[in-house]
Amino acid sequence: MAEIGPGLLVLVGVGADQIPEEPEWRASKVYHLRIFEDDHGKMHRSISDVDGEVLIVPQFTLYGDARKGRRPSWAGAAPPDVAEGRVEAFARALEALGARVARGAFQEHMEVDLVNDGPVTMVLEGTA
Repeated sequence: MAEIGPGLLVLVGVGADQIPEEPEWRASKVYHLRIFEDDHGKMHRSISDVDGEVLIVPQFTLYGDARKGRRPSWAGAAPPDVAEGRVEAFARALEALGARVARGAFQEHMEVDLVNDGPVTMVLEGTA
């Protein structure tokens, strides 16, 4: 069971047609994103500034497509053998920056408890 204290829960999906990008770019973006409040209530601190932790949860369902019918299609998600390597590369890149990283289980049923302390929920897509 993976567990962290205050920090970030990062749900990571990998798309089937997604161009393999440098995991370092995305890791740097997450690690340095200023989304934690400072002493004045302004979002000026990053995960590194607040000495927070990161929980990486592989989440292929982020690529679910429910536009047709009543059952989502998962065709947009990368195959597990591709996705697992990319998620792990992202986690290792975060660790190389100094982040304390915990990992959710890949291809396993998980129960994730979250205390969302603040208004920040984001989708990060794209490359540098």
